[in-house]
Amino acid sequence: MEVIIPGDRERLSVISGLYVSGPCERSYGRLVQLRYAFRIEPGPGQRLALSRAFGCARVVFNDCLRARRDARAAGLPLPKSAELSKRFITEAKKTPDRSWLGEVSAVVLQQALRDLDAAYTNFFASLKGTRKGAKVGEPRMRSKRDSRQAVRFTANARWSITADGKLNLPKIGPVRVRWSRPLPSVPSTVTVIKDAAGRYFASFVVETDPADEILPSLDTDQGIDLGLAHFAVMADGSRVRSPRFLRRAEKKLRREQRRLSRKDKRSNSRDRQRVKVARAHAKVAYARKDFHHKLSTKLIRENQAISVESLSVKGLARTRLAKSVHDAGWSAFVDMLAYKAARYGRTLTKVDRAFPSTQICSACGHRDEPKPLHVRAWTCGTCGTRHDRDWNAGVNIKHEGRRIRATAS
Repeated sequence: MEVIIPGDRERLSVISGLYVSGPCERSYGRLVQLRYAFRIEPGPGQRLALSRAFGCARVVFNDCLRARRDARAAGLPLPKSAELSKRFITEAKKTPDRSWLGEVSAVVLQQALRDLDAAYTNFFASLKGTRKGAKVGEPRMRSKRDSRQAVRFTANARWSITADGKLNLPKIGPVRVRWSRPLPSVPSTVTVIKDAAGRYFASFVVETDPADEILPSLDTDQGIDLGLAHFAVMADGSRVRSPRFLRRAEKKLRREQRRLSRKDKRSNSRDRQRVKVARAHAKVAYARKDFHHKLSTKLIRENQAISVESLSVKGLARTRLAKSVHDAGWSAFVDMLAYKAARYGRTLTKVDRAFPSTQICSACGHRDEPKPLHVRAWTCGTCGTRHDRDWNAGVNIKHEGRRIRATAS
């Protein structure tokens, strides 16, 4: 789940094959902020205007970052945002070298400075140890060759959605949007994104009442054992085979990458081939995320409580199974279960990875010795029950999840 946090509320990701992102949420009293992303189709002139906006936001970000780096190297206090805004936006527009900053919306430039503030906030919080997760490095310079370009428009920019469903952006004009579903409320901000494949997206932040989306209570719960041959084996005996999207697309990806490596680095044909490679990878990523969305939604709708093992994906990604582990995308799937459970009034219980789910007999509770991965079935030496390894693990995870919830209550 990607949570909107103060100073970082617009770090966007498009995570659905239908161009609609999984909602990212944060509660404000009774309201919850959600994010929806849709594909947009700007015309040739609008692409140039967006490229100009991306470039101006990038220049302001880099100018302000350079000023703070220089101050830090000299042992001086970091310049405040108001000082940077006045120096690198307001006054810079009056100089010949930066006069073109006036060709884009001033809100875009201000939001680039807000992004820099958020990056520094996360950096210093990481140094102090007050920020959870992996360590965050110092902000780096942005480049026009970055795989992702984005600009953000707040309500002050006076953007709007026209009567015919187009997104009207300041100094860009009305842009056609591929609406896949209606927005639940009036958006507060919109971010325009260009990905590595040259596609454009509009990401809206809206507020909704979570009480309106709570699903009716059920008396069913489920345990899930995640794997590679079968992506998920349920405690009720159902199985979901792993789609292996990356493995299936490897031949095409290798071919496109080989063609890219043969292109002259300064040629236009290399740029065109780079886009083809990016689109091939995006197709794989979108197919995987669409699969995760559909399966996680199905599980949330059919079960009141779900138990799943907290796997050490980073550790497994350092083994010979690394490519298959990344192809499965377990972490992204569990994150989707987490935010959907919170959104629809369900319960997700994470069982510690140290729990011996594959060693315990789900019939009598006897704990057997550890077994290598090639052992897919075993017989309990106490009660004689024959177990499928994955199904038995799913049942044990379900029982352990029940115990954890009972202890917590």
